[in-house]
Amino acid sequence: MHDALTGLLAQRPVAERETWRSLWDQLGDGTLGKEQAVALLASLTTRLPGPETLRAFLDSLLERRSAAPAGQWTGTVNVVGTGGGPSTFNISTASAFVAAASGVPVVKTGSRAYTSSLGSVDLLERLGVRLTASYDQTERTLEEYGIAFAGPFVYPAQLARLARTVAPLSMKPFGRFLNALGPFLADLPVTAQVTGVSHTMPLAELRDLARSVTTRRIWLTSNDAGADELLGFATNTVHTPEGELRLKPGDLVAADGGFDDLRPVTPATAVDHFLDVLSGDGSPTATRTVCLNAAALAVAAGHRPDWYTALATVEKAVSTGAARELAERLRAARRVTAPRTAVAHG
Repeated sequence: MHDALTGLLAQRPVAERETWRSLWDQLGDGTLGKEQAVALLASLTTRLPGPETLRAFLDSLLERRSAAPAGQWTGTVNVVGTGGGPSTFNISTASAFVAAASGVPVVKTGSRAYTSSLGSVDLLERLGVRLTASYDQTERTLEEYGIAFAGPFVYPAQLARLARTVAPLSMKPFGRFLNALGPFLADLPVTAQVTGVSHTMPLAELRDLARSVTTRRIWLTSNDAGADELLGFATNTVHTPEGELRLKPGDLVAADGGFDDLRPVTPATAVDHFLDVLSGDGSPTATRTVCLNAAALAVAAGHRPDWYTALATVEKAVSTGAARELAERLRAARRVTAPRTAVAHG
């Protein structure tokens, strides 16, 4: 059994990057084997290791990816949640459209559903919005629309190799681990990242990881309702590099409503419901929730000086139809220009 795996199973720190490099080498040449791959994923899903092990684990994956652009996409924010918690419609994806329509450049990452019925990628597929396939394509899409949805090229190829190695076993049983670390595995040259953390995820460990990231400003959000989104009817905590910000019910938006107004709809009606929310034609609670999360993106990325100004701007993007118009423009795009530089993954 590989040293990295024996350390995890014994709950010992595995903080040497070389140990993880060896594991990925064995995964790549096929000598790790299905049994050890399953044990690795099961161990990480059952209990996330300490910060030293997690940092070495992530660094060993980051160094194997194709390099991101040298320059930062200034003022751009990535919104990606951990999933888990109470089931809702795709609030973070809606907030990405609303923030972008208000002038905040957004690059959204996400995945298919591991712990929910409809992940962000599943919804975008139904909308007819394509994922980008390279950094170059992402940057050009961002320049044209003010928003881009990055494809799997931003994630380490080793995740795809793990999926193939454990096949036909599905990756869904390991969704907790994949959702928890997914926001830290996407390599994008953004200025800021806003990540909602549900009550099913290890907030303390993720806060340690966020503090160790120096390439972008990370906000983690949590609340007493257990959701991975900001909620007007809950007490929210925004964990920033400068400290914690507490947002109580009614502080920024009306506190009425509840999860019944945010429940996911059937896949067959998901697109119509989503577009209605962008138009302000959904429930008032849904509109307020999306705008609250869009405002967080504007403030985190430095586009608005305070929450009240940010809220006024994103609410206007909904009321004027700009948010829905942006979604319709992306849906109507007949093709995405092929990337000039192909990035292999998988």
